[in-house]
Amino acid sequence: MKLIIRILGVLLLASGVFLVAGLLATWASDRTVAQLSARWAQPPSKFVEVGGMQVHLRDEGSRNDPLPIVLLHGTSASLHTWDGWVASLKDEHRVIRFDLPAFGLTGPDPHNDYSIAAYVRFVVAVMDKLGVQRFVLAGNSLGGQIAWETALSHPERVRQLVLVDAAGYPFVPTSIPIGFRIARMPGLRVLMEHVLPRGVVDSSVRNVYGDPSKVTRELVDRYYELTLRAGNRAALAYRMDQGLSGDENQISKLKLPTLILWGDKDHLIPLDNGKRFALDIAGSKLVVFDDLGHVPHEEDPKKTVEALKEFLAKP
Repeated sequence: MKLIIRILGVLLLASGVFLVAGLLATWASDRTVAQLSARWAQPPSKFVEVGGMQVHLRDEGSRNDPLPIVLLHGTSASLHTWDGWVASLKDEHRVIRFDLPAFGLTGPDPHNDYSIAAYVRFVVAVMDKLGVQRFVLAGNSLGGQIAWETALSHPERVRQLVLVDAAGYPFVPTSIPIGFRIARMPGLRVLMEHVLPRGVVDSSVRNVYGDPSKVTRELVDRYYELTLRAGNRAALAYRMDQGLSGDENQISKLKLPTLILWGDKDHLIPLDNGKRFALDIAGSKLVVFDDLGHVPHEEDPKKTVEALKEFLAKP
């Protein structure tokens, strides 16, 4: 019996040592905006004050463009997700993108209000700050829901709408990024405010790509480092708690030219949701990319932006 107790004691001690070693190895302190800006806020990035936040924003292309294109990213992403689109669009269009509250270098909302209504107010406030009255509005995932809700609330501001694997209807994922799952677990998400294994981020990014082999080290660096922006990890938990509120029955009231882009290999928000958008929005066009996932604009910007250009070229 004494031998068994000794063995159990050794095993418990070893487990404790490994646990402490694991925590130390994956300990990830918050990083300041100043620390992150050297890599992730290079020109033309700038910061503008909106709603008590210093909003990380890029405003590129021709100032003579009467109808700028505004791009909204999804959960845990940043304005950088649109790099490929902007490179292709900015010679002919004014393109505006920014980090939404809770994400990127913009960081937490002072009131921890991450409701869709709050995001809609934020988008309009940014446009007011820039003096832009009318615009084309595109959004991916969470950003897609913010986009169509903005078009409903402010039809006089949004001329055309682009939905990229957008939220809006109930959906049953076939696979959820592990980072999102952790953010929904009260115990684990508190731990993740201090510990962030790079593997969690790597797995989450690969999960939303149709072809995970396209995920590069630099791409994971970006998602990982911007998640460490002070306050972002706690803000993600608040965002998850507040859900994707909205009335799907309102979608059929959208009366503007709408392009719907969807990755057939989207395991988070399935293609059936894209088809529902196409049915409910009169005159809309659905374009499906067979080999792409939940972030098709990032995974293959060249292919997806061509569909956007064709849409914009129509009178």
